[in-house]
Amino acid sequence: MTTIYTAGKGRSRRPINITLDHHYRVDLFTASVDSQLHEINSRFDEHMIDLLLLSSALDPKDSFKSFDMDKICLLVNKHYPEDFSTQEKCWLSCELQHFHLDVQRNPKLYKLSTLSQLSKALVDTGKAIAYPLIDRLIRLVLTLPVSTATCERAFSAMSIVKTMLRNRMKDDFLSDILVVYIEKAITKRFDLDSIIDDFANMKVRRVQFK
Repeated sequence: MTTIYTAGKGRSRRPINITLDHHYRVDLFTASVDSQLHEINSRFDEHMIDLLLLSSALDPKDSFKSFDMDKICLLVNKHYPEDFSTQEKCWLSCELQHFHLDVQRNPKLYKLSTLSQLSKALVDTGKAIAYPLIDRLIRLVLTLPVSTATCERAFSAMSIVKTMLRNRMKDDFLSDILVVYIEKAITKRFDLDSIIDDFANMKVRRVQFK
């Protein structure tokens, strides 16, 4: 890896004043990481990234290696202030201390790897009743990927639905079309005859003749 890197192929090969180690570590690896970070930053704003970083403090992977009570409390105060009362925010820190000691003694909770497994294990072991605030926070965090995926699907569908021929449609009409397009699995269950009957039973509109 300390040899000089040669660019090009065949007769066009020419030596460059960098080593193979520099080429693979800086020009390829670092450039790839920068490209991925740029893609993430373009898809998620600072608020969303901060929410994801703080949520990682609840991750049970590697025997709760990332567990951090300060970050969890900050997550509640910063991103879920309306879901917890003032008293519950004070109780949360005490509940987290007991929870951290409890999971180290409980093999059903100590060897989990995902938040969804932790949420299910809390219910199965009855710990969801003992730690209701933690259980509520985990459920709130678990809804984050769903909401993010829904937004991504909506933006992707918008580029398909709103074409050049439909660029003058109103927002309400566009929203209705996007719901039908995104939720294809649900709309396929609808009966066309029932839709026609519901439309026919709607309030009759007055028709003005010139």
